[in-house]
Amino acid sequence: MPRVVVIAGEASGDRLGASFIRSALAQRPDLKIEGIAGPLMRAAGCDAWFDSQDLAVMGFVDVIRHLPRLLRIKRSVVRRLLADPPDVLLGIDAPDFNLRVEKVARRAGIPTVHYVCPSVWAWREGRVRVLRKVCDRILCLLPFEPAFLAQHGIDGEFVGHPLADEIPPEVNQDEARRRLGIGPGPVVTIMSGSRVSEVERLGPHFAQAAAWLSNEVDGIHFVVPAASAVLRGMIESQFNALAPSARVIIQDSDAHAAIAAGDVVLLASGTASLEAMLSKRPMVVAYRVSPINYFAAKLLRAIGVLKVIYFSLPNLLANRQLVPELLQEQVTAEVLGKNILAVMQASPQRDELLVTFDQLQAQLRCSAGDRAAQAVLKLAGLLES
Repeated sequence: MPRVVVIAGEASGDRLGASFIRSALAQRPDLKIEGIAGPLMRAAGCDAWFDSQDLAVMGFVDVIRHLPRLLRIKRSVVRRLLADPPDVLLGIDAPDFNLRVEKVARRAGIPTVHYVCPSVWAWREGRVRVLRKVCDRILCLLPFEPAFLAQHGIDGEFVGHPLADEIPPEVNQDEARRRLGIGPGPVVTIMSGSRVSEVERLGPHFAQAAAWLSNEVDGIHFVVPAASAVLRGMIESQFNALAPSARVIIQDSDAHAAIAAGDVVLLASGTASLEAMLSKRPMVVAYRVSPINYFAAKLLRAIGVLKVIYFSLPNLLANRQLVPELLQEQVTAEVLGKNILAVMQASPQRDELLVTFDQLQAQLRCSAGDRAAQAVLKLAGLLES
């Protein structure tokens, strides 16, 4: 039986993996797919060795804290790969973990594909040498990435993004509000992240921003999707302590409906910004990291290792500032609140922003799951070219 091992890190990788698995099984129903998976991948047909959340760490400090666990998982995965080599290994994002596993696999003669190009065009460009050594092919989500990789002798293929295929060009706000039980009035969707560390650092400031906005805008509602039961408990505690009078609905998992219901989205940098863009929702993007990570980032930028100006996906795709980005000490209740008010209200600038969002969606909408599956299966010789 042909086998594909898929290793996905955290919720965004789980979503990409599920899209790949559905398409791969449609093209080769006899495939056996196993690896590190989240709930969406398991539901799509992947036998999980470990859960994707086990790889969900961020920044130098988190990696060091969880290093023993990560090393145990790596050793276990490598033993499985070498004992029973699959036809192909697909690593989805999580480059600090996956590239190390891919290195071992490729040395053992296992074809390797990395899904989601590491941001070598943004910082630590020297990593392209690692990519060239460990990856037979890289599947890219952003349209400008294959040309960059080709300059360094790496086989990159743009496949688009599954979210652009899943989210329709027009998202029904009224239906989403009815589903969530939200009454009349302005609505702000709040998404403080899918990692515990993100919710710890951003959640209190986002709750305080909700309290500030509640004092400024009559009848304002807030809807907050929680990625897990643990995060839901954290978010509830933050709002109870810091925004007890805010009209807030905290709901489980359904980020699509939460974003669709909002007039504007306050979110952590990451895949949520892409989802908001594809849903044609203006947004304010914020991020806070540990002081050590922030100092390291400033140092890397000062010496030219960190090259990008922007950190949110809409701004990176457009190569200009479409949406506000707030970082570190800028993330305060009043600054967040004022930025939300500025993008919430109807204006020619808002209309122009939504037109640009529509154009960007058209670039990314190209049956990503099917294209990714074809690229992986062809490399493994499991599909005719």
